[in-house]
Amino acid sequence: MNLSWKTIYSKALQIMKLADKIKCSHILVKKQSEALSILERLKEGESFDKLAKELSIDKGSGKRGGDLGFFGRGVMVKPFEAASFNLEKNQISEPVKTEFGYHIIKRIA
Repeated sequence: MNLSWKTIYSKALQIMKLADKIKCSHILVKKQSEALSILERLKEGESFDKLAKELSIDKGSGKRGGDLGFFGRGVMVKPFEAASFNLEKNQISEPVKTEFGYHIIKRIA
């Protein structure tokens, strides 16, 4: 295999950019009481994907089971970003309040 330094450098940059990104899903609701109720349902074993599709007021991500895709720092509002980056893979947050409402966040990757 004969790779140029330019190709190797380019691949290394791609890997570093992905290393700074995480993948999350969320369920967005208006009231804290709704978020707490959803959190309880998740703790009882209900599917995050199903609840996002049924209950999230974010219709774009909701229809994808709450999937927000990969994002890096500086993309999401501060409280959401802080909570997301503090989660471990497959961990679900407590309700996070932003100007959009209350989020239940699940870190996927």
